[in-house]
Order: sequence, then structure tokens, then C-alpha cells
Amino acid sequence: MDFHRNPSTNSASSSTSSTSSAAAHHQPPPSSATDNDPMHSWWESVSKQRSRILSLAALLPSDGVAVSSLADSDRPAVSLLSSPFAYSLISSALSSPKSGSGSDRLCQWLYETFQSSDPHLRLLVLSFLPLLSGIYLSRVHSSDSSSLPSLAGFEAVLLAVYSSEAKSRAGKPLLVQIPDLSQPSLYHAPRNKPVDDRSRQSVGVLSPPLEPHLAVKSTKRAIIVGTALDCYYKQVSQMPAWSKLDFCKFAAAWAGQDCPCRTKLDRDEDNHHENGNVNGNGHIRLLREDSGFSNGTRSGDGDEVDYEDDVIKEVVVVEMNTLGINEENLETKGVRIPLPWELLRPVVTILGHCLFGPLNSQDVKDSASVAVRCLYARASHDLAPQAILALQSLIRLDKNARAAATTAATVTTNASSNANTPSKAKKPEILLVSK
Repeated sequence: MDFHRNPSTNSASSSTSSTSSAAAHHQPPPSSATDNDPMHSWWESVSKQRSRILSLAALLPSDGVAVSSLADSDRPAVSLLSSPFAYSLISSALSSPKSGSGSDRLCQWLYETFQSSDPHLRLLVLSFLPLLSGIYLSRVHSSDSSSLPSLAGFEAVLLAVYSSEAKSRAGKPLLVQIPDLSQPSLYHAPRNKPVDDRSRQSVGVLSPPLEPHLAVKSTKRAIIVGTALDCYYKQVSQMPAWSKLDFCKFAAAWAGQDCPCRTKLDRDEDNHHENGNVNGNGHIRLLREDSGFSNGTRSGDGDEVDYEDDVIKEVVVVEMNTLGINEENLETKGVRIPLPWELLRPVVTILGHCLFGPLNSQDVKDSASVAVRCLYARASHDLAPQAILALQSLIRLDKNARAAATTAATVTTNASSNANTPSKAKKPEILLVSK
């Protein structure tokens, strides 16, 4: 079969080829060149952040217009992260009774945003992790959890953070080098001559290698949420104050509310310093006359539960006020939940930052102080030695820091008052000269 050439087609193809060759001279530079351009990378990041924030504003109520206005800033994700109004809107949406299901569009937005490679967007998602994990664990362990809707939306976000952390660890455990006191350090010199024995070095395992998980099973729930909180801790210094406050309030509620043991360590040490009342076992004897209890039993005749709760709350408030903490403004969230070490370890680590982070507000420190004491009471009841040692250290460090701050403030006040107090004018000296 003969193929006949169509002149019109030939001319069209020639014109197309000439057009494409001419357009080749005006094509944008290859991606390798634009990737090295910091201005292009910045603009691409800002465009991605604006797109995600605008899609978020569409999911929120009518007040979402204020959230969409944050997309016009030079750093949209940072503006949203530092906006208390936006955090309040998103918190209300996540706290609604129907939130957390597989069809929850806000959970889908958090999941998709965390999959982004932009670090600011990932940081934004992590800032809501305390609230999300707190609501999730409280609902799972609530008394009417069987009647609750599916929480697949919350679990998808937690699994995304867990998978990211598991990928970054590359199948390796988290290790910590335990110091050997027989070797010299910056802070001490050993009494005996140090021996260079590499085999004596001790290594502790903070977290075992992470296994991949496609669903949140009840037996793996603690390790998944705990690993997600480990990821949160890596960025905790960049988190806003309201995110840390939510975490502290949930931690206090997870431990169980209104336990009289939460201030036992404070009272024990105060009694030890004031009275030196120590029993034969070396432990401070604590008689609970102040709260209506003695040796763990009610000393009165009444058996009303409300009276007992009121007395416990009164004791707690007195002890917190002694430390300078106004606990009336530190409401708790959530319910009491199981606290295995896989979950409690990152919780204690984050609370340590909330207590002693130099840039944390006083509200964050006060809320963390209450949470640490609640968890210490819970660990004492559960007989968890690791948690007791860690939380006891945090409580003592907190008391020492508050005592030092009070002393410094007193010295400063006295110095300023002395500087402002006018000194008495000296009488002029009179010299007697004899003639």
C-alpha cells in the first residue's frame, strides 16, 4: 500500500516543530537549578502553607475567615501556630462529640498535612498532638466507650506520626549511656585510679526498636501514643504555651484526680525539716489529722464521699498555694487511664521540659507542677519504681527552683527598698578651737 504525503499536514507539522523549537529557548530552567535557589524554595514553601491553611479554614465554622487571613502573612504556618484564636477554633472542633471518626475531615486534614515535607506544617500538626492524644485516650478508656463512634480519624493521625518516627529510627533502639563513676568526668575525680575498661560501659535502652503497624491494637496503643509523644518532645521547645498547657492538664487527669498522695512528698519533706519525725524504717511518718484521716482510715464518724472529696481538695489547694501555685485556675481534662512505662516515660520527659524550660510561662510551669505531683501519687499506688524515682526527682527540683526564685525575689525587693529609702542627713561637724 502506497502512503501519499499530505502537503497541508506536512506544513502543519513543520510549523509545529518550529514553534516547539522556538519555545524551547523560553522554557524555565530545570528543576535542579530552581532547587538550589533559596528564593524559589521559600516561595514554594509559603505557597504550600497558604494552600493548606485555606483548606483548613474551609473546614471550620464561620469564624474560619479569621484563620484564612493568616494565610496572607510571610510565614503562614508560624502565624497559625502562634494564634491562640486559631488554636481555640481547632480545639473546639477536635473536642466535639462526633470528632475523630474515619470521615472526620479535620483529622483527614491533619493526616495529609503531616505527610507534607514542609517542616513548619509538620510542626503545626504536632502542636495539636497533646489535645488529640488526650481526647483519644480519654474516650477509649471512658466508661461508655462501647457506645462511642469509631476513632479511626484520631488513630490515622497517631499512626502517621508513629510511622514517621519509626522510619527516622531505622529499626534501631533509643539508647542512653549510663555514666561510670569510676571514670573521671567534668564534675568529679574518682578516688581510685581509673581503669580504661571498655567492657564496663553500661548502656540503657530507652525505647526498643519500633515495629511497623497498620492499625492501633489495644496491646500496642501505649507504644504508638508514647512514640508519637516522643516525636512531640523533639519539637517541644517550639510549641506554643497553650499546647503545653493542654498536655499538662491531660497528664494530671490521666493520673487520677483528687488523690491525697499528690502532695504527700511535699508534706513529708516539710515535716522532716520542721519536726524530724522519722520512724524506725527511715521513712517519714505522716499522720493525716489535717485531712480527717489517720493511718489511711477516716478518723471521723461520717462516711459521706462528698465530704472526703472536699477535704482532699482543700488539702491539695493549701499545699499548692504554699508552693505559690493557684490551682483554682488549673482545671484538668480527660479521665483516668492505664499508664504503662511505654506511655509514662515520654509524658514525664515532656513534663520535665514544661517545668524547667527557660522560656516557659509561669502558667505552664504551675500546670506541670500539678501534673507531676498527680503522676507521683499514681506511681506510688501502682508501685512503679522507675516512675517514682523520676517523678520524685522532678518534684524536688521544682521545690528547690521555686525556693530559689522566692529567695531571689526577696533579695531584689529588699535591695530596691533600701535604695529608695532616703538616708538621714549627717549633722555637720563642729570643731572647737581654743584660743
